[in-house]
Amino acid sequence: MSIFKTDIWRVGVVEAGFSDICATGSLDPFTIRWLPNPGRYRFLADPFGIWRDDRLHVFVEHYDYRTRKGEIHLLILNRALEIIEQGKVLSEPWHLSYPFVFEADGETWMLPEACRSGRLTLYRARRFPWEWEAVPEFRFPHAVIDASPIFAEGVWWMFYAPSSPYADRMAALRLARANTLFGTWEDVSTQPLRRGLESSRMGGTPRIVDGRLTLPMQDCTETYGGAIRLLTTETSPNKSMRFQESFRITAPQGAFPFTAGLHTLSSAGDVTLIDTKRILRNVPARAGIDLRHHIEKWWKQRSAR
Repeated sequence: MSIFKTDIWRVGVVEAGFSDICATGSLDPFTIRWLPNPGRYRFLADPFGIWRDDRLHVFVEHYDYRTRKGEIHLLILNRALEIIEQGKVLSEPWHLSYPFVFEADGETWMLPEACRSGRLTLYRARRFPWEWEAVPEFRFPHAVIDASPIFAEGVWWMFYAPSSPYADRMAALRLARANTLFGTWEDVSTQPLRRGLESSRMGGTPRIVDGRLTLPMQDCTETYGGAIRLLTTETSPNKSMRFQESFRITAPQGAFPFTAGLHTLSSAGDVTLIDTKRILRNVPARAGIDLRHHIEKWWKQRSAR
């Protein structure tokens, strides 16, 4: 993680549905409600949302450069998209991000990215939206990056990037399937479906739009999370599926100065959640934060001996 460039993300609620954005190919025509960041050298990213009781529950990665660790936080918005409540909902000893939230079998589930834990863990809402518990019955064969499930053709499918080798985290798209959420998950092939930095890492919710499976993918050719590329296919998920690249969606001009990247496009009913990026180049401040982090880490290790 370079001290010369510091990525800061910001979350927005687009007042348009996922299919409307896919049809337009741009965010510029739509009104966006921007959510505030929690403080200096901290940010919110990877938004996923669910409407419940006329409230929009936005789950996000809350990252702090002082701790180098992400947690899952929640912002609850009313119909006017005003924040009425917020707080932390999930923290682990390891980094958490990409809190993919979905409903199935009468329950609400969260599948956050947690590859540093060495596994993919599914959480169940014990008391929605604040209390979550890990589900030991869920077993995925390996740790993965940005797991994005969809139920289609009577089967569960999981699009993801492998956690190793490191280069594949942004450049390889894999697919697994299972008959049930707690069934046996198996990769559909020994090789990735796609390779390349332009459209191989998931960046939001898979959706069926006008009868076509649509995947929002991160374009990392110029910078991490530089834009969203839409992949579409007319076939159901399988190992031989072929995608067509559709629009490349960039941060809207109204997001300035957060126009250096866009790496999430997630559906939430009649709105869509996004995040956009700015890049800071304040080297002395970032170096000071990193130095304090390493000193605190060294002191904790020393005290534990």
